[in-house]
Amino acid sequence: MQRLSLRTLAGLFFLAVLVASMVTAAGTLIVTRRAVAGFVDQRITSESDEIAEPGVPVTRSAAIGRIQDASRRRDSGDIGFLLVDEAGRVLAGNVTLTRSLPLGLSTLSVDDRIPGLTHGRALVRDIGSGMRLTTLAETEPIQNYRSARVRIIVGGFGSIILIVIAGILMLGRLISRRVGEMRHTVEAIIDGDMKSRVPVDGSGSELDQQALAFNRMLDRIQALMASISNVSHDIAHDLRTPLARLRANLALMHREADEPRLQEGLEAALAESDQILELFTAILRIAEVEGGDRRAGFADFDLALLLADAAAMMEPLVEEEGRMMQVQQLPEAHIHGDRQLMMQAIVNLIENAIRYTPPGTRISVGLSVSGALARLTVEDDGPGIPADLRADAMRRFGRLESARNFPGNGLGLPLVEGIARLHRGEMTLENAAPGLRVVITLPVSAG
Repeated sequence: MQRLSLRTLAGLFFLAVLVASMVTAAGTLIVTRRAVAGFVDQRITSESDEIAEPGVPVTRSAAIGRIQDASRRRDSGDIGFLLVDEAGRVLAGNVTLTRSLPLGLSTLSVDDRIPGLTHGRALVRDIGSGMRLTTLAETEPIQNYRSARVRIIVGGFGSIILIVIAGILMLGRLISRRVGEMRHTVEAIIDGDMKSRVPVDGSGSELDQQALAFNRMLDRIQALMASISNVSHDIAHDLRTPLARLRANLALMHREADEPRLQEGLEAALAESDQILELFTAILRIAEVEGGDRRAGFADFDLALLLADAAAMMEPLVEEEGRMMQVQQLPEAHIHGDRQLMMQAIVNLIENAIRYTPPGTRISVGLSVSGALARLTVEDDGPGIPADLRADAMRRFGRLESARNFPGNGLGLPLVEGIARLHRGEMTLENAAPGLRVVITLPVSAG
């Protein structure tokens, strides 16, 4: 089943209340009209029976006299009578009809032009001796009561609908505010602020209890992440000192060694030591970036100038390694971030392009701006990375089989991704056809 948004659910609820109110209002009006009509039918039937009891013969003079007496009675002052003979001549009565009514019960309206009557009921009977008696009465206790009754019902149910609308709006604002607070907390945590929590008001409501449960979950996640981070950080930090001493000893031995084979072995050990130290440095660097503390030192700078500086700095190395550097047009793009980290990210991407491509490869850097986003690209026309292996290349320590023969530790792309995420952006790998295109998308600074 398709998930419905809060606004859609509120709209459906309001529509259901509106339909129910309209049906109930219409039903109430119809039932009320029928009830009033039934009461009036009983009364005019009773009045008609008093003039001429069914099945009992009545003379013309007696019928006329009874109509005159009934017309003078106070309790029958709102009852209309009309007695006519077989030729349609009026014999007695206090009303005049503009049309011939059928035998039995029928409905009257303002179109019948009976003074003082807008809606009513009439009973027509043959009472013998060629006479026909019509008895009628108003179905409205006051003038235009039917329209007043409609206004009362519409006003009553309309007020209910207004109250429902007000309740939906208040509930929607409350839920939207609490959901917004939760979303703000989630976005802050994504940005690296693991201390952010959903505000609670202490009311003990379901929403407040939900916020408390959400905060307890975040406390637990923060504790677990801190424990894992501390372990990896402590291991990397504590091992750097003995590894540095080991490298220093190896370097000393290398300088003092006089046998070529021993020097060659020590050089290999030194290279391995350097690679291990670089690995621990990268681990500590990633932990620093993902912690989000560097965001406190963010400042506005032009990404185009930074990219141009990085390309100029790396161009000699690119040419030395037998590759070609190409800098595309770089439009102005101001972002809010850490200039040093962004420089490291660009340098890492260019170094990766050098390391994993053959001589003669063209390495291109570019920048484009679309709306509120800047798109930084570093691409090459080398062998590239198949689409089904790109996720492995983004994983920490993830190294493809084709890269096993090259130096590295599999932390270059994860570090760049962490820097992009720290700047509220993202990094993606694309097919440059041929080659690989690494794209960093960053929000442009509002200033």
